[in-house]
Amino acid sequence: MSTTADEVGKRRTFAIISHPDAGKTTLTENLLYMGGAIHLAGQVKARGDTRRARSDWMKIEQERGISVSSAVMTFEFGGAICNLLDTPGHEDFSEDTYRTLTAADSAIMVIDAAKGIETQTLKLFEVCRLRDVPIITFINKIDREGQSPFDLMDEIATKLALDTAPMIWPMGMGGLLKGIFDPERDRFVPYERPGGDRDGHEPESVPGSEVGKYMSPEELAAYREEMEIAREGSPAFDLEAYRAGHLTPVYFGSALRKLGVRELLNAVVSYAPPPRPQPSSLRLVEPAEPKVSGFVFKVQANMDANHRDRIAFMRICSGKFKRGMRLRLSSSGKTIGIHNPTLFFAQDRELVDEAFAGDIIGIPNHGTIRVGDTLTEGEAMTFTGIPNFAPEILRRVRLDDPMKAKHMRRALESLAEEGVTQVFKPHIGANWIVGVVGPLQLEVLAARIEAEYDVHVHFEPAPFETARWLTAEDPAELKRFVDAHRGNLAEDRDGAPVFLAKSNWELGYTAEKWPHVRFSATRERTPVVA
Repeated sequence: MSTTADEVGKRRTFAIISHPDAGKTTLTENLLYMGGAIHLAGQVKARGDTRRARSDWMKIEQERGISVSSAVMTFEFGGAICNLLDTPGHEDFSEDTYRTLTAADSAIMVIDAAKGIETQTLKLFEVCRLRDVPIITFINKIDREGQSPFDLMDEIATKLALDTAPMIWPMGMGGLLKGIFDPERDRFVPYERPGGDRDGHEPESVPGSEVGKYMSPEELAAYREEMEIAREGSPAFDLEAYRAGHLTPVYFGSALRKLGVRELLNAVVSYAPPPRPQPSSLRLVEPAEPKVSGFVFKVQANMDANHRDRIAFMRICSGKFKRGMRLRLSSSGKTIGIHNPTLFFAQDRELVDEAFAGDIIGIPNHGTIRVGDTLTEGEAMTFTGIPNFAPEILRRVRLDDPMKAKHMRRALESLAEEGVTQVFKPHIGANWIVGVVGPLQLEVLAARIEAEYDVHVHFEPAPFETARWLTAEDPAELKRFVDAHRGNLAEDRDGAPVFLAKSNWELGYTAEKWPHVRFSATRERTPVVA
């Protein structure tokens, strides 16, 4: 009979980060395909039914072929329980991605072989570095013309200050691609060209001694020489250096052609760390502790539009969770029963009777659980590092039908619970103001309000450019500030005071005039209630 420690040791909870269009969603689909979670990998750029990638379930995701909502999927592979967090690649949804990365113990970084490291990849890498999240690199699309493998590894080493250890080497690139070679296992995986008998199937590996059947002796000699130069010029793979975030093992492949995907998944199972300790307001919480604890990093409203449900995604940090447990909620101090916990594959879900540290479970609720909440078996603590971010774009919300004002308020508050948008209620005036990181969020917000609540809204420029949360050690000083600036004041959905500035100059000037008031660009999601 396996112990809790044995079960925790089997868990691999990892995220996938990349720039848009690097092939992240296609890779996700094929990882799930390899893990037996699905029978058909949906190709994002394909037509018809296969276009609807299995992990992208929102209508707008299916129409645009992009991921805008973090999905959680669980499957088994190689004796491990894999919890895969598929994050939005688009920079307008970076806040959702940041919070999702707090729930991951490791990450796969997907890089386009032609484009190299792009802006969003760099931003997400920096988030991983802040938390010392170990990274496996997958250089994708090697079946197309791209940069040389040496240039790509040099770019990783230079831009990311990471040592690179090539684990799989491409035998050619683009039109000259013959396959990939695994020098440790002495296996060769031939590249199956489109249109062949095995088009769409995973290519099968052969012993290294048979590689000469797939290329000329001159080509084989050249590719072997390249591989040896790359290996001798790079540090050997070191598990401790990888898990400490100093070294990244590099895999080459093509997610679309299923080339190198199995080798990548084997690396996650073999090398990625099991659940790690999590920082809290009281101490570092170890995964082997007997009592259950966890935090909510995401709330998704209306996954089932017919039932107006809200699912809180909780990362379990310690203990053995059992269905029906009663756990203490940090934001209210109340104890709630968890009677219908679920495991996810995209929109599909199934009830789970038990779960362990590293697992992600969904908790159906009606607005009582929010992003940033901690749930424990009674201990008054909260997990830290899950902030709100000050929005970069502020817009007034205009309602097409004034009779639906209550519906609009419910929609805005419900979608704000997911943590993707901020909602502010000004002290003066009746118009709600929404704050987002990027313009695509506004489009998604309007589309979801219409699709899920049958309310038509549009957005118009607000007289404000930026927002900051207000705090002060002296409550009287904060009250004086609020009374003197009512025209610039609003409350967020938790009732916290927010200063809305017409410009960055006004923000700087006001902060200088009120040195005892703090103007914060971030705010921890939920304080602990004693």
